[in-house]
Amino acid sequence: MKSHLGRRPFSAMELHTLYNGYIYGDQRLAREQAKHWHFWLPLFAYYTGAYSDEIGHLTLDNIVTLDGIRCFDFHTHGKIKPRYVPIHNALLDAGLDQYLGYLNEQNQQRLMFDLPAKSGRYSEKVRIWFSGEGERAGYLQKCAIPTVDQQGMKTAISSLRLNFEQQVRIHALQANCKDAFNYLLGFKDFNEQRFADMQLLNTVLQNIRQINPQLHWQRFIDRHN
Repeated sequence: MKSHLGRRPFSAMELHTLYNGYIYGDQRLAREQAKHWHFWLPLFAYYTGAYSDEIGHLTLDNIVTLDGIRCFDFHTHGKIKPRYVPIHNALLDAGLDQYLGYLNEQNQQRLMFDLPAKSGRYSEKVRIWFSGEGERAGYLQKCAIPTVDQQGMKTAISSLRLNFEQQVRIHALQANCKDAFNYLLGFKDFNEQRFADMQLLNTVLQNIRQINPQLHWQRFIDRHN
């Protein structure tokens, strides 16, 4: 792992718990202030490996088609390189196209339009909602997942990037293409501007394990108290 010393990826059981938590169920919590980004951002983080600030910056114009492959265009994070990340089929299964249609109807450009920036960054609001702050419980605590384990390793929203990194490493090596790994993670070890074989990149990306195929954005907005 190249990033996030002291952080660990989520276990398979923790991922199952996260993506079967109340956000992805049929019931709203009492006093819960549901936002569209609560549903989408953890999914984007898992299936793209992007940082929450990158996801917060995504607009409709950042969804592009290259060589027949629909991709997210990430280019807003100073620490890692710009990259095109194919859209995982699981996001489409979860109602992404319906959601994009909703954004158009609402004249919204930013995909996470209801995620406000704090101090010029989107990641701060995400961190507080996901991990909690002070007495305020976050999504992790509400799913009974500890933010620090017995070995002192932390979990946070960026742990989903580590899950992405784990899986992409395996599938890129199976495809005999370490460049695909370095490119999808935005690592500077990839020396070119753009990955040439989008079909290969998409094959690697689509091998990321789908979690909870039952979840859907329509189910999220239809939830009741």
